[in-house]
Amino acid sequence: MAKRVFITVLDSFGIGEEPDAAEYGDEGSNTLCACATSPYFSLDNLRNLGLFNIDGALESVYNTTLAPLDAPTGAYMRLREASKGKDTTVGHWEIAGVISPERFPTYPNGFPAEIIEEFERQTGRKVLCNKPYSGTDVIRDYGNQMVETGSLIVYTSADSVFQIAAHEDVVSCEQLYEYCRMARKILVGKHGVARVIARPFIGENGNYTRTSHRHDFSLEPTGTTMMDALVDAKKDVIAVGKIADIFAHRGVTETIPTSGNPEGIDRTIELLDRDFEGLCFINLVDTDMIYGHRNDVDGYAKALAYFDQHVPTMLSKLREDDLFMVVADHGCDPVTPSTDHSREYVPWIVAGKKVKPNTNLGTSTTFADVSATVLEYLDVPALEVGTSHLSKIMEG
Repeated sequence: MAKRVFITVLDSFGIGEEPDAAEYGDEGSNTLCACATSPYFSLDNLRNLGLFNIDGALESVYNTTLAPLDAPTGAYMRLREASKGKDTTVGHWEIAGVISPERFPTYPNGFPAEIIEEFERQTGRKVLCNKPYSGTDVIRDYGNQMVETGSLIVYTSADSVFQIAAHEDVVSCEQLYEYCRMARKILVGKHGVARVIARPFIGENGNYTRTSHRHDFSLEPTGTTMMDALVDAKKDVIAVGKIADIFAHRGVTETIPTSGNPEGIDRTIELLDRDFEGLCFINLVDTDMIYGHRNDVDGYAKALAYFDQHVPTMLSKLREDDLFMVVADHGCDPVTPSTDHSREYVPWIVAGKKVKPNTNLGTSTTFADVSATVLEYLDVPALEVGTSHLSKIMEG
């Protein structure tokens, strides 16, 4: 029977500050325990797989009543990030086997004049804002001016991103994507930001809202990923959600975009019933984009609970040789004053019919252990990054 691996990235679901968190201003962060302060928190199924048994996951400044399970049914581990940074790109790349030794450039004072001027020259449109801003606040404060003048709203955040917002009635999504491609070609070398992001919005004065037509234009990974290796080995790599964007559509055989977590979960359940051999790589972004960055702890808790409610359905559809994994790419504690990502350990949970129950793998020094384990399981040569834990995870 063909082997399949399903990896779900619960975007920003950290489980406690890493030893170097102070360098990032993230002392005390623990996204898991912060969410547990909400009355909507419910993760019984992930708890059954071992989430609360992960080393250090419940050590927190938050007052919670979480408790480990005596005999969880999955294998579990705490992963520490080896890369410099705490964003989506470096987190996903490291999960896939590429470690980033240097941080991508960030722009706390906005982008330099030479970048903005060249962008304006190529697009033929003026730029508004050009400073760090909340995505919802920026369209509130600059939306009218964008609509009236046709100028593009350019803004950034604590992450390495160049974001372009435009009203869909003024700039079509396809035109906005073309502007992003222009920006992507400009932003190279020392200004090579991790992502250029299209942020279309709709609505009227006082009621502007972002749409689901966001599109990311990432740098290509700086090394060989597990996805590249799988494609070279003629395996399937199905990317659900924004996975393909994060990897600049490299190492992907099929892309399934989604409008948010509910659709991502639905598509995953459908894929569990489909024949393929290789990897299904899923990103569930709402926890980060909609709730973490807005410090909406109840919304974050509800999104986690919604995923957790569907875990039994996913597990019931696993075939004899399937592996089901849950991981994260960074933290985004929704209780701290900051609305930025947080430098946190992330969980790694593995389940399947042949997985040894209650297997505590301890703490790893890199997210790349995920890719090393996946490649060994799928009989593909290793990348020489990370450590495979396959022999510890599997029965027999």
